[in-house]
Amino acid sequence: MLVIAAPGQGAQTPGFLAPWLELPGFADRLGAWSELAECDLVRYGTTADADEIRDTAVAQPLLVAAAIAAALDQVVTGAHPVSRQSVAVAGHSVGELAAGVLAGVITADDAMRLVRVRARGMAAAAAAAETGMTAVLGGDEAAVLAAVEAQGLTPANVNGAGQIVAAGTMAQLAEFAKAPPAGSRLRPLSVAGAFHTRHMAPAEEALAEAAQAVHASDPVRPLLSNRDGSVVRSGKDWLDRIIRQVSAPVRWDMCMQTMSGLGVTALIELPPAGTLAGLAKRALRGIQLVALKTPDDLDAAHVLLAEHADSHDDSHAPEWRLLVAPAGGLFRAPAGHPETAAPGAEVGRGSDLGYIEMRGDRRSVEPTFPATVIEWLVEDGDPVSAGQPLVRLHPQAAD
Repeated sequence: MLVIAAPGQGAQTPGFLAPWLELPGFADRLGAWSELAECDLVRYGTTADADEIRDTAVAQPLLVAAAIAAALDQVVTGAHPVSRQSVAVAGHSVGELAAGVLAGVITADDAMRLVRVRARGMAAAAAAAETGMTAVLGGDEAAVLAAVEAQGLTPANVNGAGQIVAAGTMAQLAEFAKAPPAGSRLRPLSVAGAFHTRHMAPAEEALAEAAQAVHASDPVRPLLSNRDGSVVRSGKDWLDRIIRQVSAPVRWDMCMQTMSGLGVTALIELPPAGTLAGLAKRALRGIQLVALKTPDDLDAAHVLLAEHADSHDDSHAPEWRLLVAPAGGLFRAPAGHPETAAPGAEVGRGSDLGYIEMRGDRRSVEPTFPATVIEWLVEDGDPVSAGQPLVRLHPQAAD
């Protein structure tokens, strides 16, 4: 399976859209969407400086428009008739709006209307208090999360691959910086506020009101959610999640765990690409990656799409897939009836396959697809690291 991913705020760089405007129809799309977003997307994507495009009210519409414009006609609906079930889509933070378009849930025009409200609401909420975000790189995940929460901060982005973003008031972040978690380094982010925390509640309310005018269809291809990495089946559920996500943490780590469970072997990141491909390179080792930084990268993307073009909705499942540990800790086998997960047993989506025991917490081990257990690669009580293979499964054909 191939996944197409749309990046979130912070991925933009000055002039990144300039080469894309040479593609037929690209500038026209941006011109039309500029009116809906009430934002000159062409100028901001070509001649604006770093300070201008750092503004939340500018950055979010710019990112959504860039991802959708590059995907339409060039990727998802281009020359290769890819199976709806052989290509999944996901977006990081505001990139979820672009993913919703590519999954057929909302129209591009509605995405631009929603991102205008979302961006302005979050910018206004950020201006109401002195808040910010700091990336915590490295360190033990459980220890980092405990330290973040002990300081009253929110783990606003849990990105996997040793990257967690703490968010809260500037005073809280200053105290946090005095004693960073062991083995980690801190990098303050140049953002306007504490996104994906309770400080964004007013923006969530504004987006909920705007969403009442939007029709959401059920996804036509697998669509992953930032809330918990699950595959969303309902358009209404997706829209509700998009609204709540404004003030809730982004769990990109869970999205990548789902990608692993789905048997994803390739990822194309839409422009401005690089961030998500970098995370996938570390967390999903061995998959093929294409970061669409300029139109010169489209040929490589088309090669991946061509490899999935002959897939059929009922025959794309590989012979086996690995289910990996969602976090580091001790593996605990299913309680009560371990025979239900023994080799040869049939398990459904969300079945109990045990859990990872961490200090003061636990993470469930659940397949995201129906399958037959082939063999276990760990035993009850074994120490495991995040991403370590736990069990080999034979998946049933996609629904």
